Amino acid sequence: MITTIPAGRWPIAIGILCLGMLWIQLDSCTMRASTLQVYVGTYTGGDSEGIYVFDWDSETGKATSDVTLAAESENPSFLALHPSKPLLYAVNETASFDGQESGSVSAFRISPKGRHLEAINQKASRGKAPCHIQIDSTGRHALIANYSSGTVSALPILEDGSLGNTADVVEHLGSSVNPQRQEGPHAHCINLDPENRYAAAADLGVDKVFVYPFEADTGHFNLYKATSVSLKPGAGPRHLAFHPKKPYAYVINELDNTLSALSFKTSNGKMTEIQSLSTLPDGFDETSYTAEVFFHPSGEFLYGSNRGHDSIAVFKVDSESGKCRVIEHESTQGKTPRSFGIDPSGRFLLAANQASDSIVVFRINAQTGALDPTGEMIEVPTPVCVIFR
Repeated sequence: MITTIPAGRWPIAIGILCLGMLWIQLDSCTMRASTLQVYVGTYTGGDSEGIYVFDWDSETGKATSDVTLAAESENPSFLALHPSKPLLYAVNETASFDGQESGSVSAFRISPKGRHLEAINQKASRGKAPCHIQIDSTGRHALIANYSSGTVSALPILEDGSLGNTADVVEHLGSSVNPQRQEGPHAHCINLDPENRYAAAADLGVDKVFVYPFEADTGHFNLYKATSVSLKPGAGPRHLAFHPKKPYAYVINELDNTLSALSFKTSNGKMTEIQSLSTLPDGFDETSYTAEVFFHPSGEFLYGSNRGHDSIAVFKVDSESGKCRVIEHESTQGKTPRSFGIDPSGRFLLAANQASDSIVVFRINAQTGALDPTGEMIEVPTPVCVIFR
């Protein structure tokens, strides 16, 4: 049967049709907005060939595509995205590059659909075994921590996304009490504070966090106004996270499995330790080493990974005192969680189990910060770093 619409009701019918089409379009946009790409840095030499990618639904917490190789790259162990352009940067954690005793940093252009990375160029990192990278918030420089050489460096990012020649490099000096791991400096991370004014470098080899005023225009570290804070001998500071809203920073210490809470003076960059607590549960006495530390987007919860205990330690952060208390220790359901990622919505945590070739998904309780495994597991060879775009 064909239904005719009286002439006087055509505007109403057309309006209803337009509203329906608009609803469909908005619904489609909402669906697209919930889809992210997840890029995974790895160690190559086994089954891995470089940087991997899969599509991810931030509403359901599920992968919506197969895992594919986005770019071949040697030991791209840590990744970082440009803040405003479709660009991705990776450290290549090696001891030599282009005839130099140095690892390297690779620049990639992200394809429109995000599934492919086009190599732009590659530059020396000015130190062996680069293991951490951050892009400053202006998008002008890539900051690198070189583990084996104990150096931190800054490389310019040019207009086309390529990396320029080194803007600055600083060599750390000293040693500490562990003869196997602390015979010399080992810069393990470099992080910029939320205002992009200070670069904090945790050095596992000398048990210090160095804080350098950072000049975003030139990429220089101001050594004349640099400060440092010493942690417990043998702690082995590895990675650092600035509180997103308050003047505090948190260092996860690899060798003694502790978390150090630090006050942070935004006027001069000076840090002072205000608390140290274990990342492991009471009674656990087997071998374990910490790895990663990240904040929840809310700033209320802090997460750190334990390799050996193979867990994520969950902490509640007091925004007034800066001190933490342990919420729980959640198994990562795999081996050696070297790193993990928290999706931008704060709903999910993805734990990268390096030794079991898996990324396991956890739902984050918005009230308590506790983790609940969703049953979702994504197979990726030797996953080391997880970032969302």
